[in-house]
Amino acid sequence: MRAGIIGAGATGLSAAYYLGKAGHQVTVFERAPFLGGQASTFDVGGARLERGYHHLFTGDTDILDLIEEIGLGPRMRFLDSKVGTLHGGNIYNFVTPMDLLKFTPLPLVDRIRLGLVTMMVQRMKDWHKVEHITATEWLRKWAGEKVHDVFWGPMLRGKFGQEYHDQIGMAWVWGKIHTRFASRKGLGNEKLGYPIGSFGEIFDTLAERIAGHGNQIHIGSEVERILPGKEVGPRLEVKARSGEMSVIEFDAVLATTQSHMFLRLAPDLPEGYREKLEDTRYLAAVLLILVLDRPLSHVYWLNVADRSIPFVGVIEHTNLIEPEHYGGKHIVYLPNYVRREDRLYGLDHEALLGEYLPHLSKINHDFDRSWIKESYHHRVPAAQPIIGTGYSERLPEHRTPIHGVYLANTTQVYPEDRGTNYSVRMGRQLAAMIMGDRE
Repeated sequence: MRAGIIGAGATGLSAAYYLGKAGHQVTVFERAPFLGGQASTFDVGGARLERGYHHLFTGDTDILDLIEEIGLGPRMRFLDSKVGTLHGGNIYNFVTPMDLLKFTPLPLVDRIRLGLVTMMVQRMKDWHKVEHITATEWLRKWAGEKVHDVFWGPMLRGKFGQEYHDQIGMAWVWGKIHTRFASRKGLGNEKLGYPIGSFGEIFDTLAERIAGHGNQIHIGSEVERILPGKEVGPRLEVKARSGEMSVIEFDAVLATTQSHMFLRLAPDLPEGYREKLEDTRYLAAVLLILVLDRPLSHVYWLNVADRSIPFVGVIEHTNLIEPEHYGGKHIVYLPNYVRREDRLYGLDHEALLGEYLPHLSKINHDFDRSWIKESYHHRVPAAQPIIGTGYSERLPEHRTPIHGVYLANTTQVYPEDRGTNYSVRMGRQLAAMIMGDRE
């Protein structure tokens, strides 16, 4: 079988690996000049660093099994995570149950209620029970107005903005809680994993294995259109890095693009399937990465519950991985999720840095701009799907109406949220689906 794959992110590369391992002929097309998609890397302090922060949970067995299979198991490290919440100018640790009891922005009874409701969701096995209610409605009912307004509400606003925060389905929160609790042993610390060679090493090794199967990855090659086959398989109209155009026939095509991009690639989709794709909305990610000469805080993952601060979190990567790995520098991500029309999305590097700088002293009162030795600015135009209530009824099928053409993207990992583990799982599942359909 000849399979064409659009996109060399985690889904596309893992699908190509499993198809090639089974003896099929695979060609991958990636329009960017690098592998990895949203988990791609660049050089900082002599080491590779993800453009967007990434880690693994202990329950991320799909990608962990793949990492082991391709010989990178010894590169994985699991470490204690330090989680906190910034509220009222203070950082509150959120690692142990005792930390929750010390979260004084909530009265004691509400702290207990927050813990009990979180455990209640963690023990809820069937997410379908909460799929048709918004997270805002459910949390207000069961956790109370105060818990919602102080803890959950600011996080939902930070992640999905003022426009969408009260439309998010409770199944999304269910998925988040289940993922995090899976990385805890009893009441102990959360364990998070990171491949010491970066996620880029995983993608490079996958690319080597794909080439070892006799298959190809074309970097800088953009698929312009998917042409349905009639008596032949689907065809891809491809623009190579040189600018040369070609049409290539395949038995099966897997697109790993976002839904709106797939609509452009296949403009003649039937109305029903088209409506499902058009119903999908995304927020863009805006990331500012600071390289500091000292720590900003003691926390790895700091949730910002103060919506007067223009970023939604502070992920201090070197509070998980030692700064020595990056030449002694300290790496801090300041993420935001906004609409592409938002003013912050349009700011250039220096303007965004100027917007954020006054707020860093709320995290560390001693902060000074001289601490910053380098900074980087990245945008992802369609990073976070907005998943509302009853989404399973609108979920686009992997098998598209175009014969031999499949779609796999972050809107289809529901009820889990986007992540490299689910992308690898989807790549493996789509490889199996494609092979099964050809039998």
